[in-house]
Amino acid sequence: MTQIKINFRQAEFLTSAPTLAKCPADSGIEVAFAGRSNAGKSSAINTLTENKRMARTSKTPGRTQLINFFSLSDSQRIVDLPGYGFAKVPMEVKEKWQRHLEEYLRERQSLYGLILLMDCRHPLQDFDRMMLNWAQSCDMPVHILLTKADKLKKGPANNSLLKVRKELEPMADLVSVQLFSALKRTGLDLLQAKLNQWLTIDEKAEAEPEE
Repeated sequence: MTQIKINFRQAEFLTSAPTLAKCPADSGIEVAFAGRSNAGKSSAINTLTENKRMARTSKTPGRTQLINFFSLSDSQRIVDLPGYGFAKVPMEVKEKWQRHLEEYLRERQSLYGLILLMDCRHPLQDFDRMMLNWAQSCDMPVHILLTKADKLKKGPANNSLLKVRKELEPMADLVSVQLFSALKRTGLDLLQAKLNQWLTIDEKAEAEPEE
């Protein structure tokens, strides 16, 4: 069957939600981007959509404190989750973010998969492992972007990729990994392919003829 391709340039900001209750209707299918506050989530989304103003970027990590939804169609969305780790905010605010984040991840029925971003120079930090453990417990697919690959030479970047893949080999049925650079657009085609696969799964299932 022909692969249905999404035009990510058609992405439009939908809404921001502080809690699960304020999120859009829980229908269709969505993929969430998660990562530490300095992992480059907003830059990755802006590169994906070819719109530098789609997701807010800041020199001060942790500015994204809401769950931000972007529509690709009436039934397909990508979601920018609050960054975690480097934000200079009170502990009670961080704890509140984490509660809302966990609630969204555990209860959102339309959430199909997670794009987890990690700086390729410092992968698998505590927050990354927490997200991976949660995803494994929920049987949710995860695609890891090892970001800022342009900051390393080819050899060290590939070594980082191989090291992460080796450590996560027991989760290979759920987790895939790639190098990515928003600046150089390295790995953009792989990210697009993964999102096309996940976000069109319902459409492909409906198109399959019954036995």
